[in-house]
Amino acid sequence: MPAKLVVYPPDANGWRRVRYDGAAIGVAHRPADIRVFLAGAGLQDAEDVDLTDPDFVEWRGGGPEEWEPSS
Repeated sequence: MPAKLVVYPPDANGWRRVRYDGAAIGVAHRPADIRVFLAGAGLQDAEDVDLTDPDFVEWRGGGPEEWEPSS
């Protein structure tokens, strides 16, 4: 089963597009933004989500530590 959360590679400004359950939910500049978006999308306990769990999140273009602008 594919991951429910997909975080795309950083753009030229270091922002990463975020999709949850197939829907665009925001553009993040840090992992905390993703938690806010998940809460807004109705995910209970968004603060406790393990953003390193590959069964839940697919990080494209670098993991949760990668926020540098793309060249």
